[in-house]
Amino acid sequence: MAKALDPAKIFERSAAEGSRRLNQTLLQLLATAFIAGFTVVFGIIAMGTVEALVPPEWGHLSKLLGALAFGLGIVFLVVGRAELFSENFFDPIAAMFQSDHHRLVGKLVRLWVVSLILNLIGGALFIVIASVNGTLPHGAAEALNRIAEEIAHRPWLPTFTRAIIGGALVALLSYLVIASEETISRIVVAYVVGVLVALGPFDHVIVSMLHVGFGLLSTANVEPSHVAEVGLIALAGNLVGGVGLVTLSHVAQDKAAERNSRHGGGSEDEAQ
Repeated sequence: MAKALDPAKIFERSAAEGSRRLNQTLLQLLATAFIAGFTVVFGIIAMGTVEALVPPEWGHLSKLLGALAFGLGIVFLVVGRAELFSENFFDPIAAMFQSDHHRLVGKLVRLWVVSLILNLIGGALFIVIASVNGTLPHGAAEALNRIAEEIAHRPWLPTFTRAIIGGALVALLSYLVIASEETISRIVVAYVVGVLVALGPFDHVIVSMLHVGFGLLSTANVEPSHVAEVGLIALAGNLVGGVGLVTLSHVAQDKAAERNSRHGGGSEDEAQ
């Protein structure tokens, strides 16, 4: 069995991965972000299809099975190394803290803005295709419409707090993927996080906007303003959870360990 990586080593590898993401060419970034947008729609379609197949008398079990199906979409993202917004919070910020902060700010803004926009464009394209009557299996559109209405008509505060949790989960996924050295471990981690996000459901700005967008194009009781409102609230929550809680906590952990090592204090040998 492989030895677990030290947190400092995980941070170092995360910084290297973050540097790769920050230094992509514009064409690479456009392509990977676009791919991520429509890849996550596969998880949304899987969720709606599975929930539609479950008999009504099974009650809440349909949501559990739908969440288990949605997790596959996150696996596709991680294995395919696509660029999903908020999944790129931890690594690029780790890279910034290991180099010249100011030099990389522009690249970080470019990464976040381009990935957010291209995720939505790629996802919207497949949502439009999926919303065409008869494209999805029988009952799947109705199941997705119910989800869209639940998200669209939820009060803003629960959406915000759910988005905090969603952002934290997806940022944690980045950390855990780097910590997992084998592909099978990364698949398991991605799948578990995907299932947890769908079980809440805990809002992710891209996933939630695409859910509501499907309802807008279908027969759900959803207005264009709902898409914008959900997007803004989920974006704010994802930033608080993904950057404010998970990413900066790991940065603080690494800097504390680095300072401790530099001063030679608190080593395991001394403690013994």
